[in-house]
Amino acid sequence: MEKVFRWDFLVGTAIGLLLLGPTPATSAQEPSRQQPAAQQADVSDKDLKAFVKAYVEIQKIRLAYEPSLENAKGPEESQKIQKEAESKVEKVFKKEGLSVATYNRIFTTVNGSEELRKKTLKLIEEERKKTSPLKL
Repeated sequence: MEKVFRWDFLVGTAIGLLLLGPTPATSAQEPSRQQPAAQQADVSDKDLKAFVKAYVEIQKIRLAYEPSLENAKGPEESQKIQKEAESKVEKVFKKEGLSVATYNRIFTTVNGSEELRKKTLKLIEEERKKTSPLKL
């Protein structure tokens, strides 16, 4: 049986796109297709910082759990590992004061604005430098 772990269980299917930056199709977007400035302003600095902290921690969780999931011996073990990872992600959201919906809204807003994406990537890099690896 194929072991499939979907990291979009809490954080949306597009989370990897943030770090990939614009693809040729998205970089050629017309300005009218970008999010209006009012929607960009909906992301306060406080919300963005919480998002960045959560994003970095979730990536650490993903990296920590992927090998275990790939090497799980059967669906029961895989499900146990997945539940443990989900629990850790839920704790990250709670710690940062974010709901899944808020996290996904911020993610979508960040991806809709080149300026906000650059700012967020800079904050992510800074956060990664000052946090230690996840201890399981």
